Amino acid sequence: MSSFSRRVLGLAVTAAAVFAVTTGPPASAADPPYDVLVFSKTAGFRHDSIPQGLQLIRDLGAANSFTVTATEDANAFNASNLAQYESVVFLNTTGDVLNATQQGAFESYIRGGGGYVGIHSAADTEHDWPFYGELVGAQFASHPAIQQATVRVENRAHQSTQHLTPSWVRTDEWYNFRTNPRSSARVLATLDESTYSGGSMGGDHPITWCKSIQAGRSFYTGNGHTQSSYTEPAFRSQVLGGIRYAANRTKADCRPETGYTTLYNGSTTGWSQSGPGSFTNSDGTLTSTGGMGMLWYGAKEFRSYSLKLDWRMPGDDNSGVIVGFPAGSDPNTALSQGHEVQIDATDSADKTTGAVYGFKSADLAARDAALNPPGEWNTYELLVEGERLQVFLNGVKINDFTNTDPVRSLTSGHIAIQNHGTGDDVSYRNIRIKELGGPIARTGPITGPGGKCADVNGGSTADGTKIQLWTCTNGTNQQWTVTGDTLRALGKCMSVAGGSTANGAQVQLSTCNGTGAQNWTAGANGALVNSQSNKCLDANGGSTANGTQLIIWTCHGGTNQRWTRP
Repeated sequence: MSSFSRRVLGLAVTAAAVFAVTTGPPASAADPPYDVLVFSKTAGFRHDSIPQGLQLIRDLGAANSFTVTATEDANAFNASNLAQYESVVFLNTTGDVLNATQQGAFESYIRGGGGYVGIHSAADTEHDWPFYGELVGAQFASHPAIQQATVRVENRAHQSTQHLTPSWVRTDEWYNFRTNPRSSARVLATLDESTYSGGSMGGDHPITWCKSIQAGRSFYTGNGHTQSSYTEPAFRSQVLGGIRYAANRTKADCRPETGYTTLYNGSTTGWSQSGPGSFTNSDGTLTSTGGMGMLWYGAKEFRSYSLKLDWRMPGDDNSGVIVGFPAGSDPNTALSQGHEVQIDATDSADKTTGAVYGFKSADLAARDAALNPPGEWNTYELLVEGERLQVFLNGVKINDFTNTDPVRSLTSGHIAIQNHGTGDDVSYRNIRIKELGGPIARTGPITGPGGKCADVNGGSTADGTKIQLWTCTNGTNQQWTVTGDTLRALGKCMSVAGGSTANGAQVQLSTCNGTGAQNWTAGANGALVNSQSNKCLDANGGSTANGTQLIIWTCHGGTNQRWTRP
């Protein structure tokens, strides 16, 4: 928010705790009621902890607004039955538990917006079903004997891990996985292999993660082998958070994340307080008090970057993230020469959460759909490229602002978090940054006619897969990475079939090969022009119906040739 002044106050730094559970967040409103299906069929090893797991989920449901249906009947996996449930839990399932028809129904349920929770040996299930492998994220390879180990919690914004301290010491059967899920999922916690015997994944051993599958959501944890696991308060809270995420009752940024440098995760080295008030520093969490002041990172000036941080407010509070301001200890200068991305529950449109303060409101409908309420953690990504600032909330783009004020510039500057005033108590965690050097890769949806998205049909990665118009879901098959002149999804390129230059030639997914058929440049009126044909990406026939084939056509400036790239 606006102006501030006064003195610099220091920070009290505390060491990270090693206990499992932290003080809980302020209570949030109860979830709207929902329904959960728990599936525990086994076709291999059967865990004796399944009854304890079922009882835990029933207990959680009774206390948290969801009903529980438990079954080992695979016939429950049909379209009409699955439609009743917001989430399906695979509780220590093993082996091949669904036939082809049941698999098809479950895949459609997930891709259409359903939720999946996998517990422990859910990763030792359906090894020969490719979709399930994508859904669970990684599959079981082996395990050593049950023993104590240290879990390193790397994401403390997700509801399944927000209650944990950075180190969680517990006893379980620790899985090794066939692959590392980090490239396709947001890793929430890893195993420290130096703290136990038998780990085989080296320095990066994920054990809990989340991801999106088209419109659906997936959460998996390798915890949960032993009967005693289900009596542990920290694990019980983890399961609840996973269920709430999968059921779409809480939001999270579950996009894969690599290459970020930590600016704050407990240590305030490089940070300085300017203006009145301060931030307390405890449990890897900065909490504002008094003000109006700011805590700014003076160790380095940033140019092109992705800045991510987690934040939580207990009620109607006020704070913000300030970017692009010059070095110095004057907070007024920071606000007059930089830009603030606001955090405020109730102010006017250009001064509330997601707004570039005083300049541009967020897309309020998108913001509201992505926002967790007071008492829960949220994640911001601020993507700064030149004078362009994009704001993502829990993985969803909610603002796209270009600075034109000659007094301000986003092309270079420092970053800060604001302490707004007495009673405005906003907390921050895990501030990290990725500097973008060389060709800038931007990832997000390509939106076009009818507000719909360029979509890879069925999420298939096969060469020749149709690229179509579809309702935007934020799924991985609608996430396009712009690198140079290529548009990439699922590891392959948007391409004109056969390299054709004819009107009506179909656009499809193909292995990237560097040809002009895969090069797309920005044209007039939002056009995407294929460089080989000099023709425009076009929604066939001007239709906005789901499933409309994308083609190339002579550029004419019509609405069916207007697109917004990431």
